[in-house]
Amino acid sequence: MSKWIPWPGFWSARSLPEPISEFKVCPERRWRFDWAFPVQRVAIEVNGGIFSRIRGRHSRGAGQLKDWEKLNHAQKLGWKVFQFSPQQMNEEKTAEFLREVLKS
Repeated sequence: MSKWIPWPGFWSARSLPEPISEFKVCPERRWRFDWAFPVQRVAIEVNGGIFSRIRGRHSRGAGQLKDWEKLNHAQKLGWKVFQFSPQQMNEEKTAEFLREVLKS
């Protein structure tokens, strides 16, 4: 689960639809996307702690292998999965990127 939590009105202020948080990717697995736009089959994973001295789940080998398994399976199911840091989620260029992706 992402520790990044958008403030109320975050998505609409960026002219983006409201995504579903903790969207279950695959019924037979416990995999979840941090944020998902199911109609467009677009997902967002927010990975924090990438510059931390304390190595988090996403920066250790075992965690990365599990992430890759989930991402590969999601792509096989037709999902486009994009990964951002918490800082990137607050940047206008990320919102612009997501608007373009959701249009296509």
